[in-house]
Amino acid sequence: MTGVDANDRPARQRADKFAERRHELAEAALQTLAQLGYARTSLREIAQNSAFSHGVLHYYFADKVDLLTYCIHQYKAQCVLRYDRIVTKATTADELAEGFADGLVATLREEGNLHRLWYDLRSQAMFDEPFRADVLEIDESLERMIWRIVTRYAELADVPMTATSSVAYATFDGAFQLALLRHLAGQPNALDDLRAHALLVLTHVTCTPIVAEPVS
Repeated sequence: MTGVDANDRPARQRADKFAERRHELAEAALQTLAQLGYARTSLREIAQNSAFSHGVLHYYFADKVDLLTYCIHQYKAQCVLRYDRIVTKATTADELAEGFADGLVATLREEGNLHRLWYDLRSQAMFDEPFRADVLEIDESLERMIWRIVTRYAELADVPMTATSSVAYATFDGAFQLALLRHLAGQPNALDDLRAHALLVLTHVTCTPIVAEPVS
């Protein structure tokens, strides 16, 4: 017997609609969360900045932790897909490196508040246990993404790797977080320095000869 049992269809349709509604609400809430940060945001305040009532938000999300972790999962999954497309399309090491560096700069410039929210959540996980499992899961997905980038770069450049997955991720993440802080502080060279650092780090995690210009 194939297909979905007729008795299961209504329940599955309700589950699908519930998931779609959570997705819609998270999209609406994300900008408010990103603007104000975790500590200064409540479900009531999110409702006041969206078209949805506090009661509706509370029906679909148990609390602010549930909403925030859902939002960050959703956003970071989109980021992973974006970079995976760069990996898939690149046919040379230089093309991959340039696409990756340009992608980092673009997302920092256009979505800085959303990345700030992610770092806010990750810092909060140091103190609040309910965040930790989600933060670790997201971090692991980002580490796998970075590893796909650097291993594909090494493959295209025909050079061996010189770093582990965790070292490569920590290096890129540290450079990105520092660039984000500098960008939010209004430092004019933050984006250019991030791009140069990304190209430089790729040469350090592989055996590619260093060709990037020195960065400030």
